[in-house]
Amino acid sequence: MRKEVRASHILVKTKEEADKLRQEILEGKDFEKVAAEVSLCPSGREGGDLGFFKQGVMVKPFEDAAFALKEIGDISEPVETQFGWHLIKLTGFIDE
Repeated sequence: MRKEVRASHILVKTKEEADKLRQEILEGKDFEKVAAEVSLCPSGREGGDLGFFKQGVMVKPFEDAAFALKEIGDISEPVETQFGWHLIKLTGFIDE
């Protein structure tokens, strides 16, 4: 079981935009560069890096998606929260 995950994210306004960006990233665009260019979150300046976090810190839909990612480098399907639509990239984890 995961104790903590490290993730980066891209925040946009619409699912359509998130879908389009995810496809571009899966086809080779750099996640961190895309985050810096388009993310609505201030973390975009750091390539979307949110650092390590435990369960109970992030909003539930975001957290559930981040903790469900299996391998470093995996990118989530678009996830909706009250802030908008997120693409989440797993960049590290600590297991119990």
